[in-house]
Amino acid sequence: MDKKIILPIALVLIVGLGLFWIINQRSSDLKDELRQNLEGEINGVLANSDYKDIIKDFYAGREYLEVWLFNGTLSDSGEGLLTQIEDSKYDGLQPEDYNLGQIYGLSTNAAKQGKKFKELSSKQKVDLELLLTEGFLMLAHDMEKGKVNPSVLDPDWKFEEKKTDVVYTELLEEVANGVSVEKIFTSFYQGLDLYVQGREAMKSLYKIHENDTLTWESEKIEGSVKVGEEHAAIPALRQRLAFWGFLEPNEVEDSMYFDSTMYRGLMKYQESNGMIPDGVIGALVAESLNNSPQKLIDIASVNMERLRWMPKMDWEQEMVLVNIANYQLDYMEKSDTVFSAKVIVGKEYNESPTFTALMSYIVFSPYWNIPNSITHNEIIPAIKKNKGYLKEKKMEVVTNSGKPVDATNVNWNEIGDGFPYRIRQKPGGDNSLGLVKFMFPNEYNIYIHDTPARSLFDLESRALSHGCIRIQNPEQFAKILLKNGTWDDEKIKEAMNLENEKVVELDRKIPVVLVYMTFWADKSGKANFRPDVYQRDQALLEALRDSKSSSDQA
Repeated sequence: MDKKIILPIALVLIVGLGLFWIINQRSSDLKDELRQNLEGEINGVLANSDYKDIIKDFYAGREYLEVWLFNGTLSDSGEGLLTQIEDSKYDGLQPEDYNLGQIYGLSTNAAKQGKKFKELSSKQKVDLELLLTEGFLMLAHDMEKGKVNPSVLDPDWKFEEKKTDVVYTELLEEVANGVSVEKIFTSFYQGLDLYVQGREAMKSLYKIHENDTLTWESEKIEGSVKVGEEHAAIPALRQRLAFWGFLEPNEVEDSMYFDSTMYRGLMKYQESNGMIPDGVIGALVAESLNNSPQKLIDIASVNMERLRWMPKMDWEQEMVLVNIANYQLDYMEKSDTVFSAKVIVGKEYNESPTFTALMSYIVFSPYWNIPNSITHNEIIPAIKKNKGYLKEKKMEVVTNSGKPVDATNVNWNEIGDGFPYRIRQKPGGDNSLGLVKFMFPNEYNIYIHDTPARSLFDLESRALSHGCIRIQNPEQFAKILLKNGTWDDEKIKEAMNLENEKVVELDRKIPVVLVYMTFWADKSGKANFRPDVYQRDQALLEALRDSKSSSDQA
């Protein structure tokens, strides 16, 4: 071979070998530092870490090779993880919980965006590597299971504990083998469109928050304010309607007069936020318009955590989804809403729990077997005051086996806690369950049913029941559930008006999912917010913002 060709090749090989030796030597130096840091009693950045034993075993198993650094600075994986930690705010989490402040503290341009990590000492490199590894494990845990333990925080969260077979150190190995960090973290909510949509809505909320120049002092309304009236809160509320895009900015005037332009904008706002669009400013409207972008971010954060708590399920399957906070039932097929209905849910002291169960049958013209608590607290005291109460309410006393008992032979004045019978209301239009109930057997004795008090569905706040779910248009719901049979409108109407109850088994079991979501985003990206009727959000928000509230270790 020509010497002129051989010489350049040799030079390339020499240079290449030199670079390889330098890189390998640097890697070897970091390996030694990692080994010294992790062997024995761990000090330094992992001294108080709940994950130090896991991290020690992980690095020992890979001969102390780094994952997040290359040639003394962040590798592609390291940059990807830093981005995921920074963006965890869109999941409603706090990036600071995942060592972001300490990581930034090692940056050579800490005051600027696009952090760089150059000219680090060996100790700083090891610190950066370990901080990123611990941050990865903590964030992976919180994304997979939630940061807060729902069984400790929320006694009405009755879903089974989220089961997972994820081993977080195996995820670390995947990163080391070239899998992108983004792919790993997006896999935690893959298939849950509500989460994906909520995350995008959070990004929009943060952009709005960054450009927010308004003051958000609380404006209180006692009673109501109608168009044509004046109120001291009008200027601020008008300004907020403009901020959210329901009024043109040039329509904002510093006036206490509630004019027709504001009236039209208010109705659009009410409709967009699930309120009755009556154009009247009441306490509910004022409370909603008091919510700053930061407050909405807080509300969204709480609900993103609730989505992380949800056990894994097939969201494409046929299901009945009830959002208690939205007072709405949706019958879903392949993630599309086929039927929606207003619902009435439990009162604040009879809160409807959140759980899932399988609907298996329908009862037409049902008896209402009155729960013992209602019997003792409400029915028996009413009977003592009015001996004709049972007859007026079309109720009867029965044994536990359902055999009728002559109520006149019961000494109601001497009844204590040991009442040996049950009371039930006969089928009919006055029955508290209405003309049909939909059964998904569960330990909480919760079901969906009709109601004779149909006018209550016109109310804006519908937390009125003893815990069960009352549904508007139950005959339409029954028809949808019985669509695979021979049930037409006439047959359903007939079954709903029998003298004795009729049980109809469904030809399949349909999941019923009861959730409590004060925020969600729809497929169009629109963020929806609802009042926290059960006052559950604040405690969860405080736990989320507590840096020590993670429920488990990896």
